[in-house]
Amino acid sequence: MAELPTTAASVPVSRRQFLKQTALAAGASVLAAPAILRGQNLNSKLNIACIGVGGRGAGNLSAVSNHNIVALCDVYEPAIERAAMTFPKARKEVDFRKLFEHEKEFDAVVVSTCEHTHAFATLAALKAGKHVYCEKPLTHNVWEARVIREAAAKAKVATQMGIQIHAGDNYRRVVELIQSNAIGPVTEVHVWVSRAWGLQSPEDAKKHGDIVSVQELPKESKPIPKGLHWDLWLGPVADRPFHDVYFPGPKWYRWWEFGNGTMSDLGSHWNDLPFWALKLQAPLAIEAAGPPPHAELAPASMQATYEYGPRGDQPALKLTWYQGVNKPALWTEGKIPQFDSGVLFVGSQGMLLSDYSKHVLLPEKQFADFKRPAPFIPASIGHHAEWLKACETSGPTTCNFEYAGWLTEANHLGNVAYRVGKRLEWDHVEMKCPNAPEADKFLRRQYREGWKLV
Repeated sequence: MAELPTTAASVPVSRRQFLKQTALAAGASVLAAPAILRGQNLNSKLNIACIGVGGRGAGNLSAVSNHNIVALCDVYEPAIERAAMTFPKARKEVDFRKLFEHEKEFDAVVVSTCEHTHAFATLAALKAGKHVYCEKPLTHNVWEARVIREAAAKAKVATQMGIQIHAGDNYRRVVELIQSNAIGPVTEVHVWVSRAWGLQSPEDAKKHGDIVSVQELPKESKPIPKGLHWDLWLGPVADRPFHDVYFPGPKWYRWWEFGNGTMSDLGSHWNDLPFWALKLQAPLAIEAAGPPPHAELAPASMQATYEYGPRGDQPALKLTWYQGVNKPALWTEGKIPQFDSGVLFVGSQGMLLSDYSKHVLLPEKQFADFKRPAPFIPASIGHHAEWLKACETSGPTTCNFEYAGWLTEANHLGNVAYRVGKRLEWDHVEMKCPNAPEADKFLRRQYREGWKLV
């Protein structure tokens, strides 16, 4: 991380103030141990079931492999067999619903399926009283995020959404600066990512590093890869012929039926920083802009603006998300460092620009003699390690489903506003847009026969 000059001009925050102000944002919560672990020796290892063990799931599996991996589940049998080479004694399943017929065998669950089945696997684990780690985004839509957040509150188990960047030191130093009023009260935030995966021409797909360019829903069917249980892969989504524009991942994530494009994926990482630093939850209104919405494919480039009301002693806020070729005016005009992806906080006394590994206070000359506050957010022991420790001790996690549920809802609302094509007023209590009932179909969807969430 780039070092910043220091002088005597910072506003420190006491530990007591910090603990009071950031309990929610840091995801602090008291967890009651599930029945299966009560009385268990806390020095013993957890028995963990992993749902989704290929791709990103393989990374999550490796991150928890210092505990007992007792079950491997994936709709693609070759992924199970690769994982079983390391964990030969683990139970093998292709249908996670059958996995829970043996729920007494495990204490915790890691969910790394595709986005459209996150909520189903996660809710099953919560209902069984299991600790859950779920890859981001937490759910496929707003309603599912609400269901999972409320179910987690009742289950009182250790939960964590996979926002690994949250564990980095850089985010901690940024949060400390913002919450110490280093740049004064913040009224604007601009968040941008340059990934441009979604609906675009073959030429643009190549230019922006996409792995596939498609324009319409494929009508033809291609041979299903050996070992892929296509019907289980579809899960709650209406039946459609297999095609390699969906599988393997991450091709699926640009299709509305299976994912939500860049907004919900990278939004989990990058909107996490302002959510944490500014203690955000439900926006009051959302408005988006971009190319005409496509019925099947998420956009490669778009932007969405969220309006938040005052929060305690913090003023009202506008947060704007940009993806693909869209960037803030300050960036396109060359008035700030050209970070490829970044978060820009605009306060009454200056600005703070951050990416995942470094940050800078702006204008730099103004902060040449700035003395930053002493660090008051402890270093993370690791994103997965934090969750594992919470499973054993009933301690807190920083990205638990209370925090992650609100973040996921907000990210999904950006896409809802884009697809509806108008400014949405958001009633988070009723989960409705009073001025746009047409948004309902994007807040929640129907599942095919045989699949039910609640």
